[in-house]
Amino acid sequence: MVKHIVLWRLKNKADAARVKQELESMRGKIPGLLGLEVGLNFAEGSPVDIGLYSEFEDRTALVAYADHPVHVPVKQVVGALVSDRWVLDYDL
Repeated sequence: MVKHIVLWRLKNKADAARVKQELESMRGKIPGLLGLEVGLNFAEGSPVDIGLYSEFEDRTALVAYADHPVHVPVKQVVGALVSDRWVLDYDL
């Protein structure tokens, strides 16, 4: 199993609900994506506004996810709304 965690700083915090909705729209639609959670950060002083925690069957599924037709438009919408992005991928 692979864990895929992405954290974003938004250009405008008012877009947080839209980003959350976009990310959650992928749930159950991509083979090998076992689950995902999206959270809006309430920690004061943090550079992160929103985070994605997801689990994949394996590294092959994570690689396939990057170019999956469900993920690509979500990535484009979210990418236009963020100023910074951090990623952590690891095997379990």
